[in-house]
Amino acid sequence: MSGTTGAGRAAIIIFGAALWPGGVPSPALARRVEAALRFGATQENPLYLPTGGIGRHGPAEARVMAAILARAGVPASAILIEDTARDTTDSVLACRRLLRNWPGPVFAATCDYHLPRCLLLLRLAGIRAQACPPPPPTERAGLRAWQIGREALALPYDTGLMLWWRMRGRLAD
Repeated sequence: MSGTTGAGRAAIIIFGAALWPGGVPSPALARRVEAALRFGATQENPLYLPTGGIGRHGPAEARVMAAILARAGVPASAILIEDTARDTTDSVLACRRLLRNWPGPVFAATCDYHLPRCLLLLRLAGIRAQACPPPPPTERAGLRAWQIGREALALPYDTGLMLWWRMRGRLAD
């Protein structure tokens, strides 16, 4: 293993994605966990932080991701579950609370279309996050265009919301 970049243990935030009926991980969720595992294999004893609450279909996205991590051999002591977040902004705020004094580097694992928003929101929340290499896209062209379009709308909205919260002191330590 190459170890972490910088001092301390690496934390890898895995952003949730939809579950299908019966708690089956969507392809996007499964690929995000796979990307985190691939990147985590390059780090010394990383902490995995799956985030995501209960969406349209239960259980919580974070719990499903934790089960995938455990099946891949990640010990329970290396998994910190955040299962309350309802969306990306919630995930960022919850991870900010959990990683408030984290001494090592923080990485974000998600799909390529979602990564710019996650990194920007994490940085606005005071977490100097870096990107895990995202999984390769596998979506059909129409779905991919929809995902990119959704992110194009969500990015300025979430950025404005985060900046407003900073100005109002909601993000004060």
